[in-house]
Amino acid sequence: QAAVVPTAGGQLWIFGGEFASPNGEQFYHYRDLWVLHLATKTWEQIKAPGGPSGRSGHRMVACKRQLIVFGGFHESARDFIYYNDVYTFNLDTFTWSKLAPAGMGPAPRSGCQMTPTPEGNIIIYGGYSKQRIKKDVDKGTLHTDMFLLKAEGAGKEEDRWSWSRLSPSGVKPPPRSGFSVAAAPNNRCLLFGGVQDEEEEESIQGDFFNDIYFYDIGKNRWFPAQLKGPRSEQRRRRRGRQAEAEAAGQEELQLPPPQGPLEIVKEVVAEDGTVMTIKQVIPGAAGDKDSSGSEEEEEEEEGGALGQPVEPCPRCSAMVAVKHGVLYVYGGMFEVGDCQVTLSDLHCIDLHRMEQWKVLLDMDPKTQEWLEESESDEEEDDDDVEGAEGGEEEEESSEEESEDEEGEQQHPAVQPGEPQPQYQARTEQYWLRLARSHMGPEAKDKKVLKVAHAMAKTFYEDAI
Repeated sequence: QAAVVPTAGGQLWIFGGEFASPNGEQFYHYRDLWVLHLATKTWEQIKAPGGPSGRSGHRMVACKRQLIVFGGFHESARDFIYYNDVYTFNLDTFTWSKLAPAGMGPAPRSGCQMTPTPEGNIIIYGGYSKQRIKKDVDKGTLHTDMFLLKAEGAGKEEDRWSWSRLSPSGVKPPPRSGFSVAAAPNNRCLLFGGVQDEEEEESIQGDFFNDIYFYDIGKNRWFPAQLKGPRSEQRRRRRGRQAEAEAAGQEELQLPPPQGPLEIVKEVVAEDGTVMTIKQVIPGAAGDKDSSGSEEEEEEEEGGALGQPVEPCPRCSAMVAVKHGVLYVYGGMFEVGDCQVTLSDLHCIDLHRMEQWKVLLDMDPKTQEWLEESESDEEEDDDDVEGAEGGEEEEESSEEESEDEEGEQQHPAVQPGEPQPQYQARTEQYWLRLARSHMGPEAKDKKVLKVAHAMAKTFYEDAI
């Protein structure tokens, strides 16, 4: 967990976390405390006794010259334990203290929401824990309760703390874990994304989210964010101009058609988890560019090509931050079948206007590295790492060039009234060649066919 304070040009404090080996058989929970001095970009380890035990899944916030750590878990090869303890680290004296708040607090958990209030209190919501119900069988619990950790007599030498349970009104988020939290304008905090796991004895299936919920701290109320979209606003502007023109006895104001070409980029995740990018270029209308009104038409198109809104795909464990009323969402992960996809895209949305998401950095499938375990791979890993670095950059640049050239070509057009099965059969060889060029000669034919069908289906749905 990390927290930022403005001291001395900015400091990033980090506590705990977990290391896991690629095969998942070796892992280690840390209990060390570090600070990154942002002004000088230097790390410093802070060695102070009496801190929390090694753990991951805990939460930490900065609040009134203190770091406050809550919960988390520790797992070994034989057993696991979840925590609900609370520690504070004083940023002036560099000392740890374990709190003993009065009242009934949250059950042990990890991955909860932890938000400081302007008064110096802490809100805890949700989280995840599991318990062993019989040998080698564990049962997970998604928590949906909410608590306030209140500082009594703030400002005195020794703060007294107490727990109280909150019962918020409004529309609460559906149960989930792995969501992200940030402070929002107007005395609110927000929750983004997450995953709801459906656990069976042998497998876990995840339902991922990309929605936003606000919690109003003053009113103790949840409500979902509603995207207003720019289209209704643009239509109101046009209707207003039209009414003015008609009142003056003028003809209706006609705006020029969108200028092109319009490029549509869509990502496809096949059943085996392979991420592919499809580009479609729609030629624009001919004619001279008229600057009056064209910007508003282009703004309307920004919401997404062919009516598809631009938004982050569902994910959990994303990084979020709010600055000047704008929410930024970076990365995270989701799962497709047995494949886990790690994201590197960056989106933002204005929380005051709530009109539309903007893509600041798109996902690049070339950055995905798929690791398949095998005995020979594990033996060769150490030898390969050092020798592979030299030629990697040159090879990647040639891939980029070939993909750029390919992106400009036109995919086979959908004929008027042509059903999807007929289009897929007619163009199958084209999509097979395209999928093979992305996946390489060593990809299995069955996987290439799946990806080709997914690409054809997506292009067909976009085109109609």
